[in-house]
Amino acid sequence: MIIPRAEHPISRTLISDNALKVLYRLRDAGYASFLVGGCVRDLMLGHEPKDFDVVTDASPEQIQEVFRNARLIGRRFRLAHIHFGREIIEVATFRGIPTDHDEDEPLHAEGNEEGARPSVRESRHAALSDYNIFGTQEEDALRRDFTVNALYYNIRDFTVMDYVGGVRDLKEGVLRMIGDPRARYREDPVRMLRVVRFAAKLGFLIETATAAPIRELGHLLLEVSPARMFEEVLKLFHGGYSAETYELLRSYDLFRYLFPATDESLASESEGFPRVLLPKALESTDARLAAGKPVNPAFLFAAFLWEPVRLRMDQLVGEGMKDQDALRHAADSVLKDQQRHVSVPKRLSFPMREIWEMQLRFPRRHGKNAARLLEHKRFRAAYDFLLLRAQAGAADPELADWWTRFQEVGPEQRTAMVRALAPAAAGRPKRRRRRRAAGREPG
Repeated sequence: MIIPRAEHPISRTLISDNALKVLYRLRDAGYASFLVGGCVRDLMLGHEPKDFDVVTDASPEQIQEVFRNARLIGRRFRLAHIHFGREIIEVATFRGIPTDHDEDEPLHAEGNEEGARPSVRESRHAALSDYNIFGTQEEDALRRDFTVNALYYNIRDFTVMDYVGGVRDLKEGVLRMIGDPRARYREDPVRMLRVVRFAAKLGFLIETATAAPIRELGHLLLEVSPARMFEEVLKLFHGGYSAETYELLRSYDLFRYLFPATDESLASESEGFPRVLLPKALESTDARLAAGKPVNPAFLFAAFLWEPVRLRMDQLVGEGMKDQDALRHAADSVLKDQQRHVSVPKRLSFPMREIWEMQLRFPRRHGKNAARLLEHKRFRAAYDFLLLRAQAGAADPELADWWTRFQEVGPEQRTAMVRALAPAAAGRPKRRRRRRAAGREPG
């Protein structure tokens, strides 16, 4: 199906100048030149694409000959990144339909562009689907995941080409897998997460046959490398629609394969009330993204794992361990178990621990404690976490209000606020400081 320019909304004024440069230069070099995938889908829906991907019949080496600023990446399926300052235009060669590989053929677990090492099963998926097999444009369309992601914008005549009914599904608001969904999920289980992500992002319904195998095959996610799952979790929850994504993940029983300890803790209620801290954290993340504010993945991961950490900490405190020690042991245990499902890099786990540990320090405001805590590099994130806990009924709202005021007033008023706490702190036994003078204790 070819849709002429007069019958679709895509205009070159809506396309990145650098993407246009790539399209024109490939065309002028005699190669096929198309925009493809999410950018065409979003332009058809009247949305602004996040990035622009190009597909061509030129081989990766031929692409590199056309563009001096091209860098070839990937091993399982080679493609080119064309660099224009901070913007990168990805250019891929038409993918072909793979042939079956011999079961005895050795499979190599090669790292991807982000350095994530696939599992043995992922390597087999790669061998069956992502190997360097090039083909025709129609074959390329059939190798894509969803019909709405398999539309092509032709720079030669400004038409949109549709091989799989993607335009129809765009109009109907339906997310449909190309080919047999069960086979496509087995080929790459991450597609189940992509179904959920795009359904949440686009507000589309998941077509019945596409949705049917998800609950049955969700366990296949356990065979995906934790490093790759980490990248997928970032896409799921940092797209601006994490609250909807979370609800769909739980509805299709996929969340438990991402954060099993969290899923187990959410199944129980806290003193008769549902645990709502995580949904509120997701809503806060979406609100920040909608306002153009940055988000910190460490904060969201801290929210994901807080309930299992807190429950384990309470258990250890009940066994006689001091709260700070209990928190550290609980964090070690929960993070160790989590690494088997979705890896948490140290650049996130360190600030996560600080956010958690500061929750124990917020009530201890007497003396210079409050002023010291205010200067902590992780104070703002930990304070935001305290506010979430208060909104969820898991922390004293008066404590949260006190810290809000403490940040707003000047030094003299801060001193007064701390002194006003003195009666509460006076009941605590004071430690006797041992003084030494010239090597002798005072008599």
